[in-house]
Amino acid sequence: MNSLSNDSRYQTLELSIRDQRSISLRLFAASGEPRALVIIAGAMGVPQGCYEKFACFLQSQGLIVITFDYFGTGDSLQGHLRDCTTDLIEWAEQDCSAVIRYAREHYPQLDTHWIGHSVGGQLLGLIPEVNQLSKAITITSGSGYWRQNSAPTRRIVWLLWFFIAPVSVRLLGYYPGGRLKMVGDLPGQVMRQWRRWCLNPEYMVSAEGQEVRARFDQVKIPIHGLAFTDDEMLSPLNIKSLHRFFTQAEVDLKFLAPKDIGEKRIGHLGWFRERFQESIWKNQLLPLLNT
Repeated sequence: MNSLSNDSRYQTLELSIRDQRSISLRLFAASGEPRALVIIAGAMGVPQGCYEKFACFLQSQGLIVITFDYFGTGDSLQGHLRDCTTDLIEWAEQDCSAVIRYAREHYPQLDTHWIGHSVGGQLLGLIPEVNQLSKAITITSGSGYWRQNSAPTRRIVWLLWFFIAPVSVRLLGYYPGGRLKMVGDLPGQVMRQWRRWCLNPEYMVSAEGQEVRARFDQVKIPIHGLAFTDDEMLSPLNIKSLHRFFTQAEVDLKFLAPKDIGEKRIGHLGWFRERFQESIWKNQLLPLLNT
């Protein structure tokens, strides 16, 4: 573990995972005596900096917060993306596991909570240390099966999975989502694996075989799911499908409509915007972290 830099709000750390690889982590110390620790695992292609204001809000509420970038993305990219060989399972087994171990080793006296946005919630079932967490909150996390996607995405996602993704990865060695304005830049193996999952009706638990299904069966921690009715990517079918994979966990799933909080739009990526500080951060998420 190396300290790279300090900011008035957080400390940036480099966390070793394996084979001389490392990921970038930001540690937000609590204001006052900490009462718990929260790990924020981001969505596919969304850098940890996008969650900074939300992390600062939790920090102000007496919580230690950790954000991080998966290996090969954001500040955790080492070298050229075409040379990055990681995949989604390694993100769970290596990156997420390392962050949980760091939290438990340095703050063993505190409950450790997980907030997983989109893929950050999907990976829960693949993390060996998942039951060391006290609880998990998933936000807009669903199976990703393309035929169940919300209508706006379903109309165009076939183009991504059957043409854009396979052709671009084959030509470039990685997925140039930033230039395409579709998801974000991703390692080639991540995109290939995600594509295979999204083309399977039971997503990763079928695409990866019985071992992965069994891992989801072993998750015992309470899971609170928060989803939004105007999610342009994932439908309620996607959301419910993923949470049914956690057969042994107590799952509480809530769908929130924008009109319920006096808003016109939330969407798949809107909730971490600062304008939702009162309506979602304080009124929806903070109570789940306080119980």
